[in-house]
Amino acid sequence: MASLHSSLLLPPNLLSLTSPSSSPTHILLNLRPSTTHLRPLFTTRRRFGRPFAVAEQATVTEAARRLYVGNIPRTVNNDELAKIVQEHGGVEKAEVMYDKYSGRSRRFAFVTMKTVEDANAVIEKLNGTEIGGREIKVNVTEKPLSASDLPLSQAEESQFIDSPHKVYVGNLAKTVTTDTLKKFFSEKGKVLSAKVSRVPGTSKSSGYGFVTFSSEEDVEAAISSFNNSSLEGQKIRVNKA
Repeated sequence: MASLHSSLLLPPNLLSLTSPSSSPTHILLNLRPSTTHLRPLFTTRRRFGRPFAVAEQATVTEAARRLYVGNIPRTVNNDELAKIVQEHGGVEKAEVMYDKYSGRSRRFAFVTMKTVEDANAVIEKLNGTEIGGREIKVNVTEKPLSASDLPLSQAEESQFIDSPHKVYVGNLAKTVTTDTLKKFFSEKGKVLSAKVSRVPGTSKSSGYGFVTFSSEEDVEAAISSFNNSSLEGQKIRVNKA
């Protein structure tokens, strides 16, 4: 049975309770007159569980809430996209990506939902539906590029020469590279630059790209010559970007 004793080192309203077990626990009790029961103030023996990786879990949770929304019309801005998505869940942030040279929408966006459940609901309800006549793609953002992939992706982006004389090339086979695209279109005009678009944050082809020329005549020639032609086993779509 635990024994109760006072100590000259303790304030007069505190008592020390000692347990006679093999692993004694000392508990200080508050005996102020206003209390109606003995209340433990603290114990000298505590158990500590395994530290919880809060920062790591927060990162994983945020990634699961962040959605990629592709093939949206160029006219859709941040507010309009947020209104469309929030019909199916709480939106924390919506951000349409724009070309840094032309200022035009790149036809994809990132939307961060408030919960993982909201993100899953949006994928279920909106993936494969149409906005402004375009079938959109909605999914959780892809796995980030590895360190070895980053230099290639950054180099392609930095080497691309934008121009007002540009075509959009759709329905590209996943095997088509930037060099393949440039060589293919060089047959009918003076190509300034070309690039295959990547799924944001990855090295995976988005299935479309852009080719820039030195003149509008070259653009027209490319469209008339290559629209619905075959490139690496797939019929491509070519129109003005």
